[in-house]
Amino acid sequence: MNALEESMVPAARPAHMAAVHKTHRFKLLLQREFWEHKGGFFWAPVVAGGISLLLTLILIIVAHIAAGRLSDDAAINLDNGQSMSINGLDLGVLTSKMSAEDMRQLADGIDLTLLLSSSWPFIVLGFVMFFYCLGALYDERKDRSVLFWKSLPLSDRDTVLSKVASATLVAPIIATLAAIATMFGFLLIISIVVMIHGGNPAQLVWGPGSPLMMSGQLIAAIPVYALWALPTVGWLMLCSVWSKSKPFLWALMIPILAGVFVSMFDLMHLLDLDTFWFWKNIVGRMLLSVAPLTYLDVVRIGDADFDGPGAVRALFSLKATYSTLGTTELWAGVAAGAAMIFGAIRLRRWRDEG
Repeated sequence: MNALEESMVPAARPAHMAAVHKTHRFKLLLQREFWEHKGGFFWAPVVAGGISLLLTLILIIVAHIAAGRLSDDAAINLDNGQSMSINGLDLGVLTSKMSAEDMRQLADGIDLTLLLSSSWPFIVLGFVMFFYCLGALYDERKDRSVLFWKSLPLSDRDTVLSKVASATLVAPIIATLAAIATMFGFLLIISIVVMIHGGNPAQLVWGPGSPLMMSGQLIAAIPVYALWALPTVGWLMLCSVWSKSKPFLWALMIPILAGVFVSMFDLMHLLDLDTFWFWKNIVGRMLLSVAPLTYLDVVRIGDADFDGPGAVRALFSLKATYSTLGTTELWAGVAAGAAMIFGAIRLRRWRDEG
């Protein structure tokens, strides 16, 4: 029996000793989920970030080899009409020839590359959350460990909610920290390359880019993401506790077949809506809401220009992220997700007793 199990087993204690507080029990449940799924919660995003940095190094090496094979007259053309030879490139000289427009484009390019370099942990997060939620309540019935956990003074509500919190908060927080570490690792690699070629990283990389701002925005987006992911989390956990076997097939087949049925008979026209609305707001929200950044699809930012300078910063600004909280798409999904989570709690109570 491990330390977590021993801490939860009822033991004789003096009458004057207070009972374990509910918040402490919930903390232990979160620790249990992390220990049992450390590979997915921690190592998967960390390894994904490491692979991203490794590929960056490989691409830089390949680019240097390719540049060395170019002809002597190969050149970079700037917006001001000037050009500069690629062979023997001196970034310090190149910087002095860049116009204000060149620097703005450089800033947008760095922000975009920061986003791409940090995206690997988030991609892994989507898969981890999907399969974690799908097996969260099914696996404990499959290996009969649910009988042990039900023998402890733990309610079905606390058990299910600890799994929801692990999926919507613990895993995204770890993945976000891994993404930020990957982002700064990428900046460090680029800074070394810039210095090798005679450039100033503070002027060419850290100054134009917005790593601190983007890091803060990613952290601030976690609560919005947690709310947005609730429909998929609730649906997968409901399938996990309800299905006797093959929860993956049930989780996919029911919403997809519902979408096919609605499309075949064009039922949405009765509500003056098109079929695409059903696929996007019902099927898509049930299966794909755990995918990071999908909440940006419903962002309303008024006159914000995503094609001009600072496009990446505008897209991931706090205004863009938190404007999602004012949409019916988010709160309708929260209500549906909460209802399905409640259903999972009730089903866990009698499913294993029957």
